[in-house]
Amino acid sequence: MSDIGEEVTYEVRGPVAVVTLNRPEYRNAQNSAMTYALDAAFTRAVGDAEVKVIVLAGAGKHFSAGHDIGSPGRDADVSFERKAVMWWDHVDAAGGDQRFARESEVYLGMCRRWREIPKPTIASVQGACIAGALMLAWVCDLIVASDDAFFADPVVKMGIPGVEYFAHPWVLGPRRAKEVLFTGERFTAQQALDWGMLNRVVPRADLETETFRLAEKIAEMPRFGLALAKKAVNQAEDQMGLRSGMDSVFGLHHFAHAHNAEVSGDSLAGLDAKSMRDR
Repeated sequence: MSDIGEEVTYEVRGPVAVVTLNRPEYRNAQNSAMTYALDAAFTRAVGDAEVKVIVLAGAGKHFSAGHDIGSPGRDADVSFERKAVMWWDHVDAAGGDQRFARESEVYLGMCRRWREIPKPTIASVQGACIAGALMLAWVCDLIVASDDAFFADPVVKMGIPGVEYFAHPWVLGPRRAKEVLFTGERFTAQQALDWGMLNRVVPRADLETETFRLAEKIAEMPRFGLALAKKAVNQAEDQMGLRSGMDSVFGLHHFAHAHNAEVSGDSLAGLDAKSMRDR
């Protein structure tokens, strides 16, 4: 579709729009191009009166390995269209100015924008769902995962206190959030279900079928009622501190980037995708 980049595919199946991350050769690592392709797809789904529910999926073996910090398509130095926040372009900025501008828009800002999509969203997760991929899953209203899915936020290895969309204490609870961050270890779909992060865990072969069964059940409800119910829960979550907590941690996140840049010359502490997997 002309307004949606090749990094994402979009299709409509009855009352359900399916938005699929489409960089399987890089485990669906998220670059800025993917971010804006996702936004275009979500915008299309919101504007289509026939669409009642949106499913977010990942092509290939894995849902997503998170932010792109090492593929040939990494585009951190490319200008982008600013839609989530009112700020200047990061490309001509330097240091913390550059990082804050880009991450406010592409990471935190976009995830907050997508959390407010007025139609129910379901993440359909298989394989890896790591770091920045948690952000994509967490902004969705429901998460259905295959039994081979695994999750982690290992960025403390970089000296960074969690990914930009810091929903960990609300999604996992404070003690599980600390365990996940302190160890950087993977946790399984069954653990995520037990901790309340997931709605359902199903066999890998049944993931698509079960996700669509749930989506079609939800689609039977009135559109406006669904939108108001979603807003009600989101507002309650914000009153429990989600939004203000996220703001405070975003400052700590950028303090960590600045510290890394000062002591090692690299805001990611010299780590890339391979070294993050190997540590």
